[in-house]
Amino acid sequence: MKQVSATVISNEKLWGEFRLHGRPKYSGTWLMWLKCPDVTREAKPGQFVMASCGEECLLPRPFSIHQVNDKGIALLFQVVGKGTAWLSRCKAGDMVEMFGSLGNGFTIHPTSKKLLLVAGGVGIAPLRFLIDKTLEQGKEVTLLYGTADRKRYSTSPQIKLVSATEDGTVGYKGKVTDLLPQYIDGADQIFACGPLPMYKTMAQMPELKDKPVQISLEMRMACGLGVCYGCTVKTKAGLKQVCKDGPMFELSEILWDEQDFEC
Repeated sequence: MKQVSATVISNEKLWGEFRLHGRPKYSGTWLMWLKCPDVTREAKPGQFVMASCGEECLLPRPFSIHQVNDKGIALLFQVVGKGTAWLSRCKAGDMVEMFGSLGNGFTIHPTSKKLLLVAGGVGIAPLRFLIDKTLEQGKEVTLLYGTADRKRYSTSPQIKLVSATEDGTVGYKGKVTDLLPQYIDGADQIFACGPLPMYKTMAQMPELKDKPVQISLEMRMACGLGVCYGCTVKTKAGLKQVCKDGPMFELSEILWDEQDFEC
């Protein structure tokens, strides 16, 4: 884990406001590339960084590492408050204080050949890095990608992409979890990232009962180091901290009916 001053390489607005039931849910989605060699060298798919977001925000914010290349790391984020609004205003050459990489990433078994990934909305953020890494290893990747509408981030052309949108503008009309039963049997490993309702639906699916499913829990954190216990979740093995013990967990490990957080 390194404390670094990262230089903004680029900061691009991908699309604007999204409204749910007539109310704004977020005011835009951004892709930021940052030059931070120390983090880039150590980063693994599924890990995150804690980034300072201006003087008005006392605490740093957690962001999944979305992509990594020889220039730096990318963060994919939605503007939902003061911190992400500040981050969206950063321009090339600006500095962002951060520390990372943090947490336990995805575990890819050497013997696995066919991987099934499930992304719900901005849950694509940590999965893109996983896609890139597994393709380098010669894995066959199928991505089930669900969004509310046609606003979505582009993925690698080397994977099999199956789309779902709630309004039917792209691919299957409905929830991405509706598609899961068709693809489970052929997968050696399953990985997922999305909102809490998606995980709860998956946890109740009989088709996944005996299948190991690695999920990424994304929630509010204060320290990112396991000191404050602000990101504690209830599991079958007792209380766990998302920042220290996760953010990767087995789907069956979490006591979903006893969680009161949003992810």
